[in-house]
Amino acid sequence: MKLSQFNFELPKEKIAKEPSYWRDECKLMVLHKDTGEIEHRLFKDVIDYFGKGDLFVLNDTKVFPARLFGKKEKTEADIMVFLLRELNPEQKLWDVIVEPARKIRIGNKLYFGDDDSMVAEVIDNTTSRGRTLRFLYDGPYEEFKKDLFALGETPVPEWVKEHPDESDVTNYQTIFAKHEGAVSAPAAGLHFSRELFNRMILKDIDKTFITVHMGIGHFREVDVEDLSKHKMDCERMIISEEAAETINKAKRAHHKVVAVGVTVARALETYVTTEHEVRPTDTWTNKFIFPPYEFSIPDAYISNFHLPESTMLMSVAAFGGFDKVMKAYKLALEGDYKFGPYGDAMLIL
Repeated sequence: MKLSQFNFELPKEKIAKEPSYWRDECKLMVLHKDTGEIEHRLFKDVIDYFGKGDLFVLNDTKVFPARLFGKKEKTEADIMVFLLRELNPEQKLWDVIVEPARKIRIGNKLYFGDDDSMVAEVIDNTTSRGRTLRFLYDGPYEEFKKDLFALGETPVPEWVKEHPDESDVTNYQTIFAKHEGAVSAPAAGLHFSRELFNRMILKDIDKTFITVHMGIGHFREVDVEDLSKHKMDCERMIISEEAAETINKAKRAHHKVVAVGVTVARALETYVTTEHEVRPTDTWTNKFIFPPYEFSIPDAYISNFHLPESTMLMSVAAFGGFDKVMKAYKLALEGDYKFGPYGDAMLIL
């Protein structure tokens, strides 16, 4: 497959700036990949397609306030620091992106907060993702983390919402978020409500959770036409023994396993045994799924509508079939569907 095959025009007005008032009442397009049939429903109807013993696999990562605004020493030039991941808690080292990057050098100090109470020093300029910062903070680690995150902003992508507000603290987080570490929300999981979970219980539909700390690699521009040459960023993924056994038990019993989101599908396919089962693991994955690809674990796939030429769209197309998914996207563009993490959803069966 070529990058240009995933290109289409996405008007700005098709990108949702806010989520549905009720999480589970966004639109749901249902694509039957074998026949190409398409249905138009609401997300809360998703359980109509599943029954006793079927299993939803969800990502319980928790988004942290990753975007900081500060100033560079001496020049007081405005800078934005995007926290990617914590490298060393004891030394307070973080892997970050700094913008504008061209004038940031090793040894530069960066100041954050109205009173410049948080200071960081650039100690490495060579990482593929930008910079390494050491925060200069005297005090207990718990206080440092609290003060750092108090300065941060919810990292809603700027192409969705330029200035996130208080509502995004809740909206850009799943109701089951548990393990802190993501800088982007697992969007397909945002549609699940407590009411929907209760209805799943009544139908004996099961659920289990894995953790994939979603980074910004899925939003990075793919700059090669030949997709086999694209290198994905790594994300940490954790599949517990309990979750692995639950997934494998469902597969053995021939129940449907539903991957809720691109990150879940990626994690489930990272380490698959010869018996087409998942293994418990705590590791990093840079797996890149694009057509043609034969999935081993998921029988169904839930995802939002993604940007053109995005790796997330490529993963969805690998599951649903390139032609069928691109046709569905054309219908979404012609209809009243919204794109992005706050947008509508697609179920592929």
